[in-house]
Amino acid sequence: MNGSRIAAVGHYQPAKVLTNEDLAGMVDTSDEWIRSRVGIRTRHLAGPDEPVDELAAHAAAKALAAAGLAPADIDLVLVATSTAVDRSPNTAARVASRLGIPQPATMDLNVVCAGFTHALATADHAVRAGGASRALVIGADKMSDVTDWSDRSTCVLVGDGAGAAVVEASQEACIGPVLWGSVPEMGHAVRIEGTPPRFAQEGQSVYRWATTQLPPIARRACERAGLEPADLAGVVLHQANLRIIEPLAEKIGAVNAVVARDVTESGNTSAASIPLAFSKLVEQGAVTTGDPVLLFGFGGNLSYAGQIVRCP
Repeated sequence: MNGSRIAAVGHYQPAKVLTNEDLAGMVDTSDEWIRSRVGIRTRHLAGPDEPVDELAAHAAAKALAAAGLAPADIDLVLVATSTAVDRSPNTAARVASRLGIPQPATMDLNVVCAGFTHALATADHAVRAGGASRALVIGADKMSDVTDWSDRSTCVLVGDGAGAAVVEASQEACIGPVLWGSVPEMGHAVRIEGTPPRFAQEGQSVYRWATTQLPPIARRACERAGLEPADLAGVVLHQANLRIIEPLAEKIGAVNAVVARDVTESGNTSAASIPLAFSKLVEQGAVTTGDPVLLFGFGGNLSYAGQIVRCP
């Protein structure tokens, strides 16, 4: 085996739905104001008795079932999250415990909104190097825990959820080379800081960076996989804001691709947004087995990571 592939995906969202009309009763906002600025209609919120590792475990269980695998088949669990309450045991260990995975390596990765694509690259590297045979890669965040619900500039954006992928060895490299990096001197543009921690961002700075600096980086990710943007069947960008997703996808040049717009239904779920949106495209049949899909995360730390994957 000299490559790796995504064998299956899965996702999970809490049952509670918060609409724009609901938010208009909480802060000075309106459905029209929110839709026109970020494109979001609804978002899902977890309850106080639903920790982030529970969201992650639900998504992971669905991915395992879709792959036809048992928990014992997994030897590496990676969870991308920035909203875990506790430092130890880490979220990955708690997910492994919930699922009954025996003796896996367990690691959390905190790269905020780009966390899942960083974790996917890490799993790809581990599997190809022989450090793992099968990995569960999960993006899960409970943004409602770190949101000031009296701040209309941020509370309209966020949602909770999780998405997961099973990564295993394959004869072909079905997960392309990652292109990743950051702009650490601008890390202040997206923050989860303080006690209690609160999400804040410099929206205009993030918008300008995402729509001007990221398109050539995403195109280079395609080049590393030996594909032209026009060859892509799907594009799954971090689901931050429809006003970022649409111009970014257009500037990449993926003219034949289905572009994920799950942000309208789910809001910004941080590390969960890419696997959540990708799993929905697979479930809906919008992309099919073997299709090349660009996964491209960006955001907190002004970090980014992208790779082309073949659809399970």
